[in-house]
Amino acid sequence: MPKISHRGAQMPPSPIRKLVPYAEAAKKRGVKVYHLNIGQPDIETPPSILDAVRHADIKVLEYSHSAGMESYRKKLVTYYERNNIIVNQNQIIVTTGGSEAILFAIMSCMDAGDEIIIPEPFYANYNGFATSAGVKVVPIPSSIEDGFSLPSIDAFEQAVTQRTKAIMICNPNNPTGYLYSMEELQILKEICLKHDLFLLSDEAYREFCYDGLKHISALSIPGLEQHAILLDTISKRYSACGGRIGAFVTKNQQVLDAAMKFAQARLSPPTFAQILGEAAVDLPANYFDEVHEEYTKRRDLLVKRLNSMPGVMCPNPGGAFYAMARLPVADTEKFCQWLLEDFNYNGATVMMAPAAGFYATKGKGQNEVRLAYVLNSNDINAAMDCLQEALKVYSH
Repeated sequence: MPKISHRGAQMPPSPIRKLVPYAEAAKKRGVKVYHLNIGQPDIETPPSILDAVRHADIKVLEYSHSAGMESYRKKLVTYYERNNIIVNQNQIIVTTGGSEAILFAIMSCMDAGDEIIIPEPFYANYNGFATSAGVKVVPIPSSIEDGFSLPSIDAFEQAVTQRTKAIMICNPNNPTGYLYSMEELQILKEICLKHDLFLLSDEAYREFCYDGLKHISALSIPGLEQHAILLDTISKRYSACGGRIGAFVTKNQQVLDAAMKFAQARLSPPTFAQILGEAAVDLPANYFDEVHEEYTKRRDLLVKRLNSMPGVMCPNPGGAFYAMARLPVADTEKFCQWLLEDFNYNGATVMMAPAAGFYATKGKGQNEVRLAYVLNSNDINAAMDCLQEALKVYSH
C-alpha cells in the first residue's frame, strides 16, 4: 500500500474542529450544543452586500485577474486609507480567504528549513501552513498572567538564528484577544530592522478593538515599508466567513512579484465574493458601531461569568472576539470531549476549543481553553451555566 507524504503525516489537525464529531453525536442525542469553539459570528451579514451579488449583471462567470478585480482593489485602497494604511491597488493581491494570504506570505518569503518566530499561543493554522511549506515555527511564550502581552525583546533576540526569516503576529490576537500597543510594535520594528526580518501581520480583527483602544497596522509604521506584509480577510469584519476573500498587501515589490506567481498558479480568487467585498467597502461609516457595541457587551458578560467561577482565570481581551481562560482541570482536551460525550445541564452543553492546539511548545496550554463570544448574551449565559455546573461535577 502506498504511503502518504511525510508532509501530510506531519500536518497538525485543527484543534478548533477536531471535536466536531462529538458535537454532532451530542446533537443526535437531542443535546443542545452552545458553540463557543469557533469564530463564526452570528451577526447578520449586511443584506446590501449580499444583494450586490444577487443583482450582479453577469453573463459569463469568468476568471478575474490573478491579483483580483481592479475595481475591488481600488476600493480596498480607499478602505485601507481610512485605516491609516497608504497603498495603491498594485500593492494588493486579493486572496481566497485570509488563509491563502498567509500561505502566499510564507511561501514567498521563506524556504524549507527556514524559521519563523511566533508568540504563542497563536492561530493554529499558522503551524499548518508553516508545516506544509517545510518552515519551522519557533514559539516564544506569552503568559495568561499578564494577559498575553508581547514577550520581551530578549525573548525574541534569543530566538533569532541564522535561519530566522520572519516574525508573525495576529493583531488583535486570535486566540487571546490581545491588542498590541504602539510600543510593542516599535519593539518588533527594532528586531526586524536589526536582523533584516519580514513582519507578517495578520489583521483580520482590525475593527474589533475595545475600551477606546485603537488598532495600529504594521504597514502604517514608518521604516517597515520593505519588511511588513499585511494579511487580511473580510470573513470576520463583515460576518462573511463563507465568502473566502482576503488580501495580501505589501510595499515590497520583490515579495509582491513572488506572491503573484503563486496567485497566477491558482488562477484567480472567487468572483462573486469579490463583488461582495467591493460592496462592503461602501457600507455606511457607522456600520461597525452597533456591531462593536454588541461584541463589547458579550465580552464583558463572558469575562465576568468566567472569573466568577472558582478556580477560573480569564484576562480581559482588548480586541477580536476571543477569550482565553484557565480552568481548574488537568487536561482541557479530555474535559471538552467529556462535555460533549457525557455531560448536559438542562439538556444542553457547551463546546470550547482546547488551548493546547494553539501552542507549539509541547505541554503548554493543557489547562486552558479558547472561547469565541460569537453568540448572543442569552446563549452566552446559558453556555456559562453549563460550564459552571460541569466544573462542579468533573473529577478528572
